[in-house]
Amino acid sequence: MSHSSSQVITCKAIVCWGKEEPLKVEEIQVEPPKSSEVRVKILCASLCHTDILSTRGFPMPLFPRVMGHEGVGMVESIGEEVDGLKQGDIVIPTYVAECQTCESCTSGKTNLCLKYPLALDCLMLDGTSRMSIKGQSLYHTFSCATWSEYMVINANYVVKVDPSIALSHASFLSCGYSTGFGAAWKEAKIEEGSTVAVFGLGTVGLGVVEGARIQGATKIIGIDKNTRKNEKGKVFGMTDFINPDDSDKPICESVRDLTDGKGVDYSFECTGVAPLLNEAIESTKVGIGKTILIGAGDHLSLQINFLPLLCGRTLKGCIFGGLKTISDVPILLEKCRNEEIHLDELLTHEVQLEDINKAFQLLKQPDCVKVLVKI
Repeated sequence: MSHSSSQVITCKAIVCWGKEEPLKVEEIQVEPPKSSEVRVKILCASLCHTDILSTRGFPMPLFPRVMGHEGVGMVESIGEEVDGLKQGDIVIPTYVAECQTCESCTSGKTNLCLKYPLALDCLMLDGTSRMSIKGQSLYHTFSCATWSEYMVINANYVVKVDPSIALSHASFLSCGYSTGFGAAWKEAKIEEGSTVAVFGLGTVGLGVVEGARIQGATKIIGIDKNTRKNEKGKVFGMTDFINPDDSDKPICESVRDLTDGKGVDYSFECTGVAPLLNEAIESTKVGIGKTILIGAGDHLSLQINFLPLLCGRTLKGCIFGGLKTISDVPILLEKCRNEEIHLDELLTHEVQLEDINKAFQLLKQPDCVKVLVKI
């Protein structure tokens, strides 16, 4: 296999051919990078619940698609206009970028860059793909396609990683955990002494718990139907646990019981389960409570009870936890290097690329938090 930047590479990748169809290992062709792009040899990848949604057509029903958006790899070749990256660099892909000059980047209010937007069309910035199978063009997954031995990505969507960081940790930081941690740190901007409720203790929820702990929250309530998440949550900083199946009360009442009847300062909806958004909103304090919506679901619309919002509460959505790739992700990588965050606790299973369908089954297991995919 030639590694010249001017040649097409044939390699293995996981392709989804249609909505909810079984994933297939295919031999695909990956083109060389164009001027502002890099081609990356993926070293390992991981699974996120968003990947399940992707097989169902999230964010758009675009198929055939090369799957995967979490991962870590090595730069194999670079376009002539790429600065700050060289062959051999270890990088993580992201689906947000930061130009540092547009209105959004300079506002300090959002991480959604206008120059390098979310790739909801699952193509490169020029509206084309760098991947194909027997001449048929393949969609990427957002700006990435990590369940492939090689992928091409615009250089503005990658972050350089210290090679001393474990590959599994780097992969987990490319989406799920970082999204949760960032939501607590950058979106909610949790203050010391705050109270917090976290709906769903998967990788994203555990990231929220740890972010809240580091920000100085004094009460962090985790909510999950899986009792095994109680012990796991405590490792990351959770102080209280609610299993909704243990009570006939609405979850918001159980949260209020743990907060002297007031509710919490901040709640985070990490499950994508539609009815839980109202529970999350009503778990917060009247007048000042803030709910951050992180979890994506199959639904295209949500029914929100307007009275709790009318009473001064705030609901805000976020992408990638509000993290900016240049300004914020390196800080998180440094926390990882210094062992300030508990990424070791996330890895529960490993599979080979060929066993990706097994990985989806593992995600349903009660003890599963994160599945690593060896490329």
